[in-house]
Amino acid sequence: MIKKQLKYILSGFFILAVLFSTGQNTNKSDTLRLLLIGNSFSQNAARHLPQIAKEGGHLLLIGRAEIGGCSLKKHWDLAELAEKKPDDPAGKPYKGKSLQMILSEQKWDIVTIQQYSFHSADSTTYMPYARKLYNLVKTMQPQARVVMHQTWAYRSDSKDFSQITKGQYCKNEKEMWEKSREAYHRVASELGIGVIPVGDAFWKVSSSKKWKFKPDPKFDYSNPAYPNLPKQANSLHVGYSWNNDKQFKFDSHHASESGCYLGALVWYSFLFGEPPTKVEYVPKGVSPEFAGYLKKVARKVVR
Repeated sequence: MIKKQLKYILSGFFILAVLFSTGQNTNKSDTLRLLLIGNSFSQNAARHLPQIAKEGGHLLLIGRAEIGGCSLKKHWDLAELAEKKPDDPAGKPYKGKSLQMILSEQKWDIVTIQQYSFHSADSTTYMPYARKLYNLVKTMQPQARVVMHQTWAYRSDSKDFSQITKGQYCKNEKEMWEKSREAYHRVASELGIGVIPVGDAFWKVSSSKKWKFKPDPKFDYSNPAYPNLPKQANSLHVGYSWNNDKQFKFDSHHASESGCYLGALVWYSFLFGEPPTKVEYVPKGVSPEFAGYLKKVARKVVR
């Protein structure tokens, strides 16, 4: 089995896969094959999943059909293009593969779908594309379990939040979480599928009096001096940083190391049915105390 997986990887197989062995005699059926149809948010949430799965003694194979900023509509439009014009490279955006090719090249146990975060609070943007993608997956992989990855709201000090309807936007982090949560669960209910509650986990931290991120009131954001940064303790989002050109950057959307860790803990508990409180792996940059709290949060939202 291991030789077969290495053959796929070495031959340029499209998957960014991580396969872990516990050293025991494991049948091929014991490997969990997970396909992510998403964008940078699925990359964030699954970043530390391989290390956590390894620690738990699980064989995990991750396939990725991801495009930065990609919505459900765009994923479907690309799949439809590939169906109508199979020779058109535009329909093969996943490292030269179409979604149909990815689905047919491997047996997938679980396939996840998600909405583009900026549209996540707008329930009208999900359908009919979520259903079309669901039907495509079930047609090609009838045994696969399809689930929705609930993405998170932007950081409290973000300059923008998700669209609710055209021309109307969420006012703050809480409203973005509420609206996006409602949309995810409504669509999941219509499709009869489960939800990986990463967005709920983020909000549980963001609404905690003790652990939530708080903007630094003493930092001069208008005139920052390299390499100084504001205090960003417990931020689940990237926030402020300096790039290689000494430019002051702000990313209130994507997950920080702590956010990626929290996402992976939720995914791990959801996928393997095991309490994340037992996980010992903690990535660099996440304090033991905060990590302990994030494990408890992940357990609560999944349970």
